[in-house]
Amino acid sequence: MNTFSDSLVTAVELILSGDPGLWSVVLRSLSVSATACLIACGLGLVLGAWLAAARFAGRGAVLTLLNTFLAIPSVVVGLVIYLLLSRSGPLGFLGWLFSFKAMVLAQAVLVLPLVMALTRQVVEDADRSHGEQLSSLGAGAPLRSLLLAWDERYALVTVLLTAFGRAVSEVGAVMIVGGNIDGFTRVMTTAIALETSKGDLPLALGLGVVLLLVVLLLNALVSMLRRWRERADGADSASVALAAG
Repeated sequence: MNTFSDSLVTAVELILSGDPGLWSVVLRSLSVSATACLIACGLGLVLGAWLAAARFAGRGAVLTLLNTFLAIPSVVVGLVIYLLLSRSGPLGFLGWLFSFKAMVLAQAVLVLPLVMALTRQVVEDADRSHGEQLSSLGAGAPLRSLLLAWDERYALVTVLLTAFGRAVSEVGAVMIVGGNIDGFTRVMTTAIALETSKGDLPLALGLGVVLLLVVLLLNALVSMLRRWRERADGADSASVALAAG
């Protein structure tokens, strides 16, 4: 118990004192995850919205495959990206292995199915509610998907926050493709694993506290957005009822 309490006190001191070793890892981790989420969300929002509105042969198989990718282990994603970026791999000429770019690519591939699946669900629910009205006005699947996605933009913000939380907390993929190189590719999750194995518990615990606070902040933002949207929808419904009356 004394070891834990002493490590926790030292960890808090490292955080509050602005320890450069700790905060450089934190900033690098946030940069990697934020960049990966921007890439994944740019593709995932469009593809997920289109998949919600489109109807084509084999759509059920595509959805099954997408749902399967939701459960794919991060180490498998890391292994595939490693093989692609290795010197003998098809993308080896890029020279990205054990770099910031490799970690961004791995995390983007990891969270892309999550963004697509959540976006598809949000837009498909909206399509059931008032997609038929848009279709009667001549909107095809691509246009209808974009209009519905814009209408549900506040709900999709929670998708972005969820994707960032998934990216920033994963360890397997970035460990494999980044190599956990000090000062270059070491992020919070890989640093926690390394420092724990080395016995540097205060630094590992400090990084763990920061990571926990980041995830807590994301969950708080998601909860606040949901409550705000529910109040906004309630106010709109009341306004419509008053106007009708």
